[in-house]
Amino acid sequence: MRIVSPLYRFIVCITFLLNTMRIHTLDLLFQNQPGVIAAFLLELEAGLALVETGPASTLPTLLAAIRALGFDPADIHQVFVTHIHLDHAGAAGWWAQQGAKVYVHPRGAQHLVDPSKLMSSAAQVYGDRLDSLWGQMLPAPADKVVALKDGEAVKIGKTKIVALDTPGHAKHHHAYLCGDVCFTGDVAGVRLEHSAYLSVAAAPPQFDPVAYSASIARLHELNLAKLYLTHFGEITDVSHHLSQYALRVEQAHEGVEEMIQAGVSGTMLRHSYTATEAALSMDAGVSEELWEKYQ
Repeated sequence: MRIVSPLYRFIVCITFLLNTMRIHTLDLLFQNQPGVIAAFLLELEAGLALVETGPASTLPTLLAAIRALGFDPADIHQVFVTHIHLDHAGAAGWWAQQGAKVYVHPRGAQHLVDPSKLMSSAAQVYGDRLDSLWGQMLPAPADKVVALKDGEAVKIGKTKIVALDTPGHAKHHHAYLCGDVCFTGDVAGVRLEHSAYLSVAAAPPQFDPVAYSASIARLHELNLAKLYLTHFGEITDVSHHLSQYALRVEQAHEGVEEMIQAGVSGTMLRHSYTATEAALSMDAGVSEELWEKYQ
């Protein structure tokens, strides 16, 4: 029988610790509601990294959550945003102004440097609720914004974070692969507080069901151990989740297409779609209270 020395055990233990990554899911408590928007703090052997910044309106909550874990936000030098929508990257400019590098899809980089067009479009949608919902997106210094191409990797110590071009929800969408774990932004959908209901993240005008299906299939082929959804949290039944979400994207697209062909449009179309989704959520065990919270 082989005798394993204490020194050998110590070396194995240290090697294991040095090659592991701790992922902290930070609930940004958007509009004082838990389980809506997450950011992810990566505790690596070579330092800290952040995936998603959330909106500017939740920046104080994000900073407090980082400090509550015993870390200093000033020690975060790499920030990854899956796409430039305000719920994912609204605070990216602030981090860049502190000196952090912000990694983003090439189609989104210029909008971080000059967010005026993005904010103007958001103002048309949200009107006088813009500030209370999302806050103001600050411009990021151009030299702090790094556009990553599909398959391009950022190495932080021994850890590689790989950008995956995953359009469908938006043309400027990345998922980030780290070993057998993936931070999916919106390409793997929205799950309501561990319920069986999956909501399709389909922001106009860039929703593309064909590209969406291809992106989901791409993630499926990676045989991932975990997904981390910005809305919301950790998924361990990856294959089942992605299979179900692919069906939901198809159902949502076909359902709306049928309504349009039947002459339903405008406000009635929105009401009909919402009613259909509400019914699906109730069938999946979502309470009326939870549904109203997310609405």
